[in-house]
Parts: sequence; structure tokens; C-alpha cells
Amino acid sequence: MEHSGPMNGADTIAEAKSNRDLPPCLSVVIPVYNEAGTVAKVLRTVLAQQLVQQAIVVDDGSTDGTWAALQPFASAAPRVVLVRHERNCGKGAALRTGFARATSPIVLVQDADLEYDPGEYYLVLKPILAGQADAVYGSRFQGAGAHRVLYYWHSVGNKLVTTFSNMLTDLNLSDVETCFKAFRREVLQQVALREDGFGVEPEITAKISRLQLRIYEVPISYYGRTYAEGKKINWRDGLKALWCVFKYNLWR
Repeated sequence: MEHSGPMNGADTIAEAKSNRDLPPCLSVVIPVYNEAGTVAKVLRTVLAQQLVQQAIVVDDGSTDGTWAALQPFASAAPRVVLVRHERNCGKGAALRTGFARATSPIVLVQDADLEYDPGEYYLVLKPILAGQADAVYGSRFQGAGAHRVLYYWHSVGNKLVTTFSNMLTDLNLSDVETCFKAFRREVLQQVALREDGFGVEPEITAKISRLQLRIYEVPISYYGRTYAEGKKINWRDGLKALWCVFKYNLWR
């Protein structure tokens, strides 16, 4: 595929130390399910980043008041796009809905909890804006920034999924399951996603690996939550993700 050139001076982008140093260029897709306690704070933080041109929030059939918590932001249209699924369909389905509505040159995924910091968008965007990358993964396991210490077996499962994904895609990623993924919008237009649940993460990786893209990875901070604080992914999701690694790499 053809790669677009830098969107701004490469030297200026390389020296960026915060979101304020980069031009407006970003559509943020936020899949939401039962996050009434955090979604408003997350969305306010996203909108406070001057490089965000568009925030697309997809309420995936929440039953806890999430949709009501989003209504004060409706007046911010067209910068804010609010979409609601009548029933819970899964993260993959929410991402498909959001990606279809993205209009900015770069599209990034932001979970609706407090685990990923919108103030670090610039770290993920710099390789794309410099014309070096088509997709960038923000890795929780590369050592930079703060990382809350939680759930050993989650980390084992993530490493297992990432290892098998790397073996079949011939990539050397450290964190396939990260939420923080950014893409040139043209890349997403070439990828037909099918998974409705968390299996969408290895599906995306499998499909972009076949497009001969320039894929980068950068270290990010991670403020993980406990189950009592609202964490939703579990061992069943891990098994499904592992199945999807084989499904989308071996059976196309």
C-alpha cells in the first residue's frame, strides 16, 4: 500500500513532549459498557486534549446509567459523537461502530475506564505523524511510566496470547492486548473486522500484519483496575483471544 508522508515537520514532531505539541489530527473511539462512574471523567479528559478533533463514544448496551451520564456532552456535537447499541454486543462490535464514524486522519482506541492516560496520546501518535508508521501499539510492558502491580495470571495469559500471535504474524510485539492502538484511518478502511468481543484485539493484529504495514510499538503508563473497581475481562476472554489468534492467522 502507499504510505502518506509526514503531517508536520519531522523534527518538530520528534521533539514533542506533550499532546499540546502536536496538531489536531485525532478521532478517539471509546467503547463503553457499564462505566457510569468513570465515563464522564474520561470523556472530559479526552476532550481537553487539543489534538482531539473527534470523540466517538459507543455505549454498548449499558444498564447502569452510562447513557444518562453521557447526555451532557451531546451539546458538544459535532466534536462528540454519541452512539448507543440497544443491547450489549461486545467490544469488537462497539469498535466497528466507532471506526465507521471516524473522520480524522488518525484513529485511536481509548477505553472508558481510568486505566489509560489520554495525556499520553502524543507518545502513540508521533511515529504516525512523522511519516514512519501506519499503526502504533502502546505497550504496557516496555518499562516506561507508572504501572500498577496487579494479577500475575493476567500477565501470563497476555504473554501467552502475544507469543502465539507473534509466532503466526512474524511480528515482535510485547502487548497484543493493549487498548491503546492508533491507526491511519486508511488502514482501518482496509480491514473488515468480525469479532464482537475481546477477540477483536488479536483479529486486528492478524489482519494488519498481512497488509505490509509499518507497525511500531511505544511504552505507555498503565493504571490497572481490580475487579472490585470495575475490571471486566476474565479468563474466558483470554481463552477466546487465544482461539482468535489461531482463527485469524491460520484460517483466513
